[in-house]
Amino acid sequence: MQQIFDPKPVDPAESGARLDKWLAIQLPELSRTRIKALIEGGMVSSGSLTIADPSHRVKSGQSFTVGVPPDAPAEPQPQAIALTVVYEDDDLIVIDKPAGMVVHPAPGNPDATLVNALLAHCGESLAGIGGVKRPGIVHRLDKDTSGLMVAAKTDIAHRSLSAQFAAHTLERAYRAVVWGMPNPRKGEIEGNIGRNPRDRKKMAVVTGGGKSALTRYEVLQSFVGGAVSLVECRLATGRTHQIRVHMTSLGHPLVGDPSYGRGRANRMGGLSAESRLALVAFPRQALHAYLLGFLHPTKGCQLRFESSTPSDINALLKILEAI
Repeated sequence: MQQIFDPKPVDPAESGARLDKWLAIQLPELSRTRIKALIEGGMVSSGSLTIADPSHRVKSGQSFTVGVPPDAPAEPQPQAIALTVVYEDDDLIVIDKPAGMVVHPAPGNPDATLVNALLAHCGESLAGIGGVKRPGIVHRLDKDTSGLMVAAKTDIAHRSLSAQFAAHTLERAYRAVVWGMPNPRKGEIEGNIGRNPRDRKKMAVVTGGGKSALTRYEVLQSFVGGAVSLVECRLATGRTHQIRVHMTSLGHPLVGDPSYGRGRANRMGGLSAESRLALVAFPRQALHAYLLGFLHPTKGCQLRFESSTPSDINALLKILEAI
């Protein structure tokens, strides 16, 4: 059913403002992009006159009516896929994504994604993002990276979380198993990340381009004289493959990384046959997003969640600890 909004008449001090900007202030539950689309779609009127120009200048005392049609169904289909839900309310949902799950449908992965699962799980509690009943994905984890993710269920939550990600105010920390032991044991890796000029399917630290990126790391534990280490990485920025690329640039790629984890043969001296096999056979990049903290979009309180190390990484660490 279509919703009808009747904002208060234009105040004299507001006269001359753009219609889309004025409505965005009056109707905070709708984004300015959404309001612009509604105006251009003939859904805003003043008296008997339809206003289809977002740049229309409002006049003192003028009244407007805004019609908002029902949210369109999402193109991805809901699929009943089990999810580990860490937290959920009317605004957002935090899940612990397993390794192997793609976040969003794409060529090669048309379904069985996190989005398909969220559509089924959230159902009618999705208020719609930009006029479409879908979860608002504000950040991603690679298919084979496990750990915590937050998704918005409303436009307001989506805008707030997106702004926090853009401002780098969210707390995000990962645990990674890497080859070798970084020296110093605690530090920062800074370097622009962009497409690898020799392989466009990969990312790399580049000069004269890319996007600025900063990763803070600390060695938590080392094994077999530093042949392998457990490292905590905290993101100050959020670039594609950032931890994987930055740790590789430092000379310590992630164990199991199919794209950036080469050059391991000379790192296995002194390892037992069991540990060598466990390291070489590890089926994914050993990376887990274990901590996520952010400001709740509507309640204003700080939320902070932690996820335990998944069983596959735990099993690998136990083998290494036993050496």
